[in-house]
Amino acid sequence: MKVYGGIKLYAGTGSPELAQKVADYIKEPLCGRDIIQFPNENLFVKLHSSARGQDVYVLQTTSAPVHRNLMELLILLQTLKLDSAARITAVIPYLAYGRSDKKDQPRVPITARLVADMIEVAGADRYVLLDPHAGQVQGFFSVPGDVLTGYYLISEHLKKLSAEMIDPVVVTVDLGFAKKGRNVAAYIGAPIAFIEKRRVQNDAKAQALTVIGEVSNRDVILVDDEIDTGGSIAQAVNLVKENGARNVYVVCVHPIFSSNAIDRLATLPVKQFITTDTVPIPLEKQSLLKDRLSILSVSPLLGEVILRAHEGRSVGEMFNE
Repeated sequence: MKVYGGIKLYAGTGSPELAQKVADYIKEPLCGRDIIQFPNENLFVKLHSSARGQDVYVLQTTSAPVHRNLMELLILLQTLKLDSAARITAVIPYLAYGRSDKKDQPRVPITARLVADMIEVAGADRYVLLDPHAGQVQGFFSVPGDVLTGYYLISEHLKKLSAEMIDPVVVTVDLGFAKKGRNVAAYIGAPIAFIEKRRVQNDAKAQALTVIGEVSNRDVILVDDEIDTGGSIAQAVNLVKENGARNVYVVCVHPIFSSNAIDRLATLPVKQFITTDTVPIPLEKQSLLKDRLSILSVSPLLGEVILRAHEGRSVGEMFNE
């Protein structure tokens, strides 16, 4: 039995293609809205029709332009709250400020907590996140939500791909990603190795990298949650190649690709880059990686979660949990 009215799916301008794919999956049209930026950079939102009493989902990624996308999300949430929507769920494929999750030095903020507070105050009754950089981010919300991982989709893709690989090994770019890396390795039936980052002497910028595990004469699958500037991935690729790796596959959920990251990645000896559409990659950036880039859509995952949440069914059952 459905507790709320029908599904209403709204989206900001952050990831229009993903929003349309989710709408196609749940067989509901994207609801009309106007998002206008005035000359003073203030944003104005107006809904084309009433959402009163409905079960509303707002899909908006908060990648670049981060502050424009974040404000669109907040204003959409408040607009729907004031329009008397019965329940509002913020569906955020990529959550900005995820790295600012703790006070790791004096006189710094915990911005991830601030962002969570703003989303709640704006009107979200629930949230859906995909692979937040730090797991504790979900503890910053006091409303219920679902924290998903794109690695279910990626692992399935890698399992098919691994049949063509020679002695594949999963390598995590740092020890912090070891648990998810181990899950991927177990799923595709491959061993796991790790890259350790160490400080050298007292130079804060200098780092020595070592591989813990065997990569020589193996196809290497480098995994991480996101690629930002590409610096860590570049070091990791060069390190495993120096240690005798054969083909290298680079895998991440969130392709941030900021600054000159795409230029750096394009020069690396990588056979394939595998990622998702949580963050849209401009065509000009895609063209630099050409056929080495594979983008898996998270739309079936998000769409199924929306349907299950609406119908009051378990989301964990999707993953045998």
